[in-house]
Amino acid sequence: MRRPAPAGRCRRSAVLAGGLAGALALAGTLTGDPAPVRRARTDPGALGLLRAAADAARRVPYEGRRFLTTGGGGRAATARVLVSHTPGAGVRYRSGLTGEGYRPESSAGDTTGFTPATLALLTRNYAVVRAADASICGRAARVVEARRADGSPAGRFWIDRDTGLMLHRELIDATGRPVITTGFTEISFTVSPVEPSPLARPLGGPSRFPGASAGSPVENSGARAAASAWGEKLDRAALAGLRGGGWPVPKDLPGRLTLYEARRENGGGALHLSYSDGLAAVSVFVQRGDLDARGMAGWQKTARRGRTVYRRESLRRWAVSGGNGYVYTVVTDAPQSTATAVALNMPRDSAPFWARLSRGARRLVSAVNPFD
Repeated sequence: MRRPAPAGRCRRSAVLAGGLAGALALAGTLTGDPAPVRRARTDPGALGLLRAAADAARRVPYEGRRFLTTGGGGRAATARVLVSHTPGAGVRYRSGLTGEGYRPESSAGDTTGFTPATLALLTRNYAVVRAADASICGRAARVVEARRADGSPAGRFWIDRDTGLMLHRELIDATGRPVITTGFTEISFTVSPVEPSPLARPLGGPSRFPGASAGSPVENSGARAAASAWGEKLDRAALAGLRGGGWPVPKDLPGRLTLYEARRENGGGALHLSYSDGLAAVSVFVQRGDLDARGMAGWQKTARRGRTVYRRESLRRWAVSGGNGYVYTVVTDAPQSTATAVALNMPRDSAPFWARLSRGARRLVSAVNPFD
């Protein structure tokens, strides 16, 4: 089918930055929160631009090509997807990584990476300020930065001057290098059917979910299937009931990561806990049972403080641990040290007992859309 001419192509000179010369500030704090320090104040105008970007993601029609690049360990991985947003219908996407499906309109704002909850966390942990205007995708953009207490940028966002849509964003390590970059390479503010994508899935990703039985490849079932597998958000009363029943649902994790959303698999199965400091996002899947080490063949093994964590790095970073009768699967786009540290800090008991995590591979993976 005929596609409208793209509005322009983006320059991505810093997107494929290689290894980390220094630790990401967030990951570096995961061994313990630093003492509070004085930092610059958030600029209300800059914060307003981010709020407007979340609104624009719901109301602005567009189509184009988006990418996600994560770097670390001396290499980078990139995924690409064709997207089309129709207000009221949601975001349609297609790629070898995510398959084809829709994000519901209620989730369309997630394409900016921000919700009211994560914006609140952002301003709690960082100063949000304006930076010099720039251009990207051939379009004029306003630039907003999230800065650490020392004034260095931890995140940078390019927001289209005309539509308010976020075009590009980066998570930046302490050396100034982008470690997570996502945005558009092409965009047009009209909508036509999205063509099938010839783009292949990124190399180096795990081919099977941790502990899955043979013949159970990790494949995404699409956003619609993910939405049907996971129920509505759990409210405070529901979370209190789960905690009272023994489920490990930490409110906070080291590194200023705060729980901002929780869902439970339909039928009362696994939990999907979403944590953030306002910039980096970490998903923790909690399921009853014990982890079978035999199902972790090909994964790297780390033992610290009497606990074993299995980890694997691709476009996403994975870390799996067990304890207290539960299995924890951590998935994040942030550096591997973040995933590993979170897995190490999940509740546990002293019994070194492991069994199989085999349920829900398709549902768990599809619940974490890397383009959100």
